[in-house]
Amino acid sequence: MKIIPLAPATEPLLDPDLVWNGQFGDLATTAIDDPINPGGLRATQALATAILICLMTDARADETELRDGDINRGWPGDSFDRDADEPPLGSRLWLLRRRALTPDVEILAEDYTRAALQTLIDQGAVARFDVRAAADRARSTLVLTIVGYGRDGSQVHDQKYAVLWEQLNGVSDPLA
Repeated sequence: MKIIPLAPATEPLLDPDLVWNGQFGDLATTAIDDPINPGGLRATQALATAILICLMTDARADETELRDGDINRGWPGDSFDRDADEPPLGSRLWLLRRRALTPDVEILAEDYTRAALQTLIDQGAVARFDVRAAADRARSTLVLTIVGYGRDGSQVHDQKYAVLWEQLNGVSDPLA
């Protein structure tokens, strides 16, 4: 995924916004009484949408990271639609989904999140991210707090993302 700036004189063509409800992402729509695009797709949150795609798209893992019986995931486009210098899309957060919510998992989640978001820093969309992961064991949820900063040091993004957890407690995988 690359953010390619358009010439200032052209009208921007923005990708539709994605929103995250804690379980899945969906396209965002405008209000029915919107004066410009009534009931259409909303396209006002390019950075938030790019962050959501980076986090919630599964990145392919190294074979050594897989447990017995795990099937490697990853966005299929990485195998044919990627420039040589472009990193793969997504995060390896999915590798943590069946592990107990321990402090070690929180640290790994922060590392995986930073790695997934690095492409946005490399492209100049933001200067840096602060990332914090906190386990909510009672809800079997890992909460990622992501704050992004622009090149001028101003805060340009502040969002919490809840990643539902699947521990070995009989909960089936809703995506299986």
